[in-house]
This record gives sequence, C-alpha cells and structure tokens, in this order.
Amino acid sequence: MILLSARNTFTLVLSRTYNSAALLQFLNLSVTHKSLPLTRQSQAQILSFGLTSNSFLATKLITAYALCGHLTHSQLVFNSFKPKNVYLYNSLINGYVKNHDYDEAFDLFNDMCYSNVSPDDFTLATIAKVSGEIKDLSLGKLIHGKSIKVGFVLDIVLANSLMAMYNKCGKYSEVKNMFDEMPQRNSSSWNVLISGYANSGDCSFAKDLWEIVKCMQIDGVKFDAFTVSSLLPLCGGQDDIARKWDYGRELHCYIMRNELDIVSDWNFHLDCCLIDMYSRSNNLVLGRRVFDRMKHRNVYIWTAMINGYVQNRELDEALVLFREMQEKDRIEPNRVSLVSVLPACSSLVGLISGKQIHGFSIRKELNHDVSLCNALIDMYAKCGSLDCARKVFEDSSFHKDSISWSSMISGYGLHGNGAEAVFLYEKMLSLGNKPDMITIVGVLSACGRSGLINEGLDIYNSGINVYEIKPTIEICACVVDMLGRAGQLEGALDFIKKMPVESGPSVWGALVSASIMHGNVEMQDLAYKFLVQLEPENPSNYVSLSNLYASSRRWNGVAEVRAAMKDKGLRKAPGCSWININGKTHCFFVADKAHPFSDSTYEMLDKLRLIMKGDCYSFYLESMTVF
Repeated sequence: MILLSARNTFTLVLSRTYNSAALLQFLNLSVTHKSLPLTRQSQAQILSFGLTSNSFLATKLITAYALCGHLTHSQLVFNSFKPKNVYLYNSLINGYVKNHDYDEAFDLFNDMCYSNVSPDDFTLATIAKVSGEIKDLSLGKLIHGKSIKVGFVLDIVLANSLMAMYNKCGKYSEVKNMFDEMPQRNSSSWNVLISGYANSGDCSFAKDLWEIVKCMQIDGVKFDAFTVSSLLPLCGGQDDIARKWDYGRELHCYIMRNELDIVSDWNFHLDCCLIDMYSRSNNLVLGRRVFDRMKHRNVYIWTAMINGYVQNRELDEALVLFREMQEKDRIEPNRVSLVSVLPACSSLVGLISGKQIHGFSIRKELNHDVSLCNALIDMYAKCGSLDCARKVFEDSSFHKDSISWSSMISGYGLHGNGAEAVFLYEKMLSLGNKPDMITIVGVLSACGRSGLINEGLDIYNSGINVYEIKPTIEICACVVDMLGRAGQLEGALDFIKKMPVESGPSVWGALVSASIMHGNVEMQDLAYKFLVQLEPENPSNYVSLSNLYASSRRWNGVAEVRAAMKDKGLRKAPGCSWININGKTHCFFVADKAHPFSDSTYEMLDKLRLIMKGDCYSFYLESMTVF
C-alpha cells in the first residue's frame, strides 16, 4: 500500500513539475523500500526531463539499483557519465560492497586511481572495509598508507574502518595503536577496540577488557546496542572474573534502564545475547524469563532458547520448544535451529525425531549444508543407525570438512568398527585433508575399542610428529585407554609419566576402567587416589574407592573415605535411566517414586523378580537331578 500510494503521488507531482528535488525525493523512497519498479520509473522520468547530466541524481540512481541487486543497471548509469567524479565512483564501489562483490569494488578503486580521480575519506573507508572482509592485510596497509599520505587518517570514520580492518585480520596490537593515536573518538571507536579484545582469544584479556569498559564510561561515551552485544558473549562464563563480578546482570539492567531493547533493529539481537549469556551461566530460569516476556519472537529467539536448553542438558524441554515454535508461533525452523536441536535427539536416542528433522531438511533443501549434514551424521551414529550416518556422509551434494570426516570416524569407533575407522582416516589423508585434534581423538578411540594397538600408536605418532598436532589431554587419555583395554597397564602408566601435558581426570579415569577390566587392584588403587586428588568434590570417585577397599576387606580405608565424604558434605548422585514411549521420554532414578506410574512399574518389577527366581530355582533342581 505504501509503494502504491508513492507511485500515485509520484505521477501526480511529476505531471506538475520536473525539478530535481521531486525526483530526488522519490529516489530516496526507492532506496528506503528497495523498490525496483519505483527506481525504474524514476530513471524514466530523469531521461524524459533531460536530467541525465545531473550527477547527484545519478549517484542516487546507482545506489537504488545496487540495493535492488541490479548492479548491471548501476554500471550502465555509471558508464553514461564522462568525466566521472568521486561521488559516482563511491556510489558504485559501495554498491559492489553491499552485494559482497569485493573484487569488482577493488578493480573499480584501481580504475578510479588510474583516472586521476582522488579518493576521499568515504572511498578509503569503504576499501578498508573490503580489506577486512577478505582479510587481505597487505591491501589494508596500503589503504592505511594512502590515508596518511592524503591526510585523511585523522577522520574518525576512516580511522574506525582501518581499526576494524586490523581487527578482522587478527592484528589486535595495531587496533590498540590506532586507537591510542586518535585525537578524537566516538562510540564506534570504543566498540571496535572492545571487539578486538574480545576476539583476541588471549586468556589474559578479560581484566584488560573491563578496564577499557570503565575508561569508556569515564570518557563520557555511552554504551550503545553494539557495545552491549559485544560484551554479553563474554559474560556468564565460569572463570574467576565472571564468578566475582556479575557483569551480565549489570548489562541486562543497563539495557532495561536505557531502553536499548526497544530499538527495533537490535531488539531481537540483544535478547538472543541475553538468553545465550544466561544459558552459559547455567541460569535457564532468567533466560526463559527474557524469552517469555517478549511479545514477538523470530526464529533466532526460538533457536537461542532451544540451544540454551540443549547446553544445560534439558533435552526434553528443547524438543518441546522446537515443536512449539512451529505449532504456536507458526515459525519455520532454519538451518541453525535444526543443528541446535539434533544433539537433543542424539542424547535421548530419539531416532524417529532425528529422521523427521532430516526429512524436513530435505523438503526445504537444507540438506546440502555442511554443518547440518555433520550434525545428522553424529545423530544417526549415536542413535545406533550407522547405515543412515554412512548414507549422509557418502552424499556428494555437500562439501565435506574435517568435522564431517571426524564425525563418521567417531561413528565407526562408537560401534566397534575400528578397521573401518582406520580405513576412512587413511582415505581422508590420501585426499589431502589434514587431521585435527577431534579427528585424532575419534580414530584413537576406535582403535582402543577394537584392540588395534599398533595402528593406534602409529596414528598418534604421525599426528604429533608429521601433522604437528598438539598432544592434548583428550588425545593422551585415548592412548591410555587404548593401552589399558589391551591389558598393557604398565605401558599405560609409563605413558602417563612421560606425557607432554599434565595428566587430568580423564587420563586417570581411563586407567581406572582398564584396571577394573583386568582385575589389577594395585593399579586401580593408585589411579583412584590420583582421581580423588584431582577431583576432590566429585563424590563418584570416593564411592568407587570405598567399594574397592570393601571388596578387598580393607575396612579402615572404607571408613576413611566415608569420613572424608562426610566432612566435605558429598553425596553420590542417584543413578538414572530413561525410556522413550510414544515420543515422550520417561526418566527413572534409583528408588524413585515420583513418576505417576511408579506403583505399576514396581508391581511389574516384583512379578519379574518372582519369575526370575522361579526360573533359577527350576534350573537348580534340574542341575541336582543331572548330578
């Protein structure tokens, strides 16, 4: 209706006047609504009124066509002008950038320089953005040098663009240097600096980052939605700083006080960040409160909440929410939604639900996405359908990455098919794909389950020495498990002593399992003692050590372990099992009577116990008769 009214007004106005101001007004409307018909009508009127030499109207026309995705028309308008000025070049270069055609943008910039048209600050800022997008540091440095040469480097917008370029190229020290040299800064300058620190991956950056945030406030610069959205992903962790200062809650209060969530363009994004932050801090109640208070939700909000439930192992609730998204709000899941919910199917062994999601992805032609295919391979393997996992993997319609190979290798290992896992690993190498840590862990686990010791040790040595993979604690735990399963307990212990990384609970846990498997009490006792030292708050280690002492009638040891548990206030979590009936998962704990059908369940168990006793008694009588 808006566009129809605009067209009628457009015709009426132009029937009375043909000045450029009226045409400019409707070109601006074309840009706002990205309307191709209105843009074409505007160009037709420009031609009919003989305003083709008006370069200002031409720049707007180039922009309008570019926003509509018709760069060919933008190029034709651009070519019709001789000579060309910097504004025409800027419009077309910016059009190429908005359509992600970075090569054409850079070629046009070169043509501009060769045509003796001097770039301005907008031109250089745009090309600096291109350098960051394609991560071309050399090009970015050339733009930086050009900016200094022509004297535009003091421009705030250009300086911010150069900082953002260095940020995307991973040169965080250059970001800080540029920031320090800026005579004036705005909120975007601080945002780029904060984003650079957040993306640096340096474990020591957290303290420095919050100091920068304080300096930003002291400088009188207010947080905007971008600032908050950059900081929220850094909150809600489990490190010392996150536990000491509840920055996430403070930022949430800041959003509410300043009504940042009312800004329509950022409303959904900030709420997604809040839900994710609360989910990572194991506070789903507050995350769900953010979710429930929203009057309107899009697919990203639903996906963030579903992912939060999956992260916190609330798998049933994740599947319920996935169904509600489609039934209640009539929102169709996207690729990220499917990838987020598939781990819930894997953990609950929900093969039927997983197949339904796979079918949906095929209908919506999403099954060619590599991340979704990787999630499907993992889901099918964990749900026991190795054939379906293999079919997804062997589908040539998607490009396999290292995660694809690792998922399929791990699937073979999970099902005890170590030979197939090793064969697939070797095939991956022969095709020129390099392994990563996850691939090595997957193939070593497969070797361990299948007793392929020599193959596993060769893979470990080649991974460390040939492919220069850092020997992580997960890789070392797989080697210990592999040697232990084969009965080489002394070899496993020697490997632990010579490990290039400090041993952790997973390493000693692998040695415990192997010691129990082969009945080596001394090795088991040694491994348990290290486990208790490494995990002093884990009750399972104490209970297992107590059971070990009791089995060997070392009652003093049992008493000491139980006393230690009592002093620490530790209690073993009850065992839990679950079963899926008619699409609903039912959980049962030890001695649990909370389930609505617990009485009938225990009644059935009593009958089974009597039947089992009766069969044993009959077998005993038959044995006595034989002998």
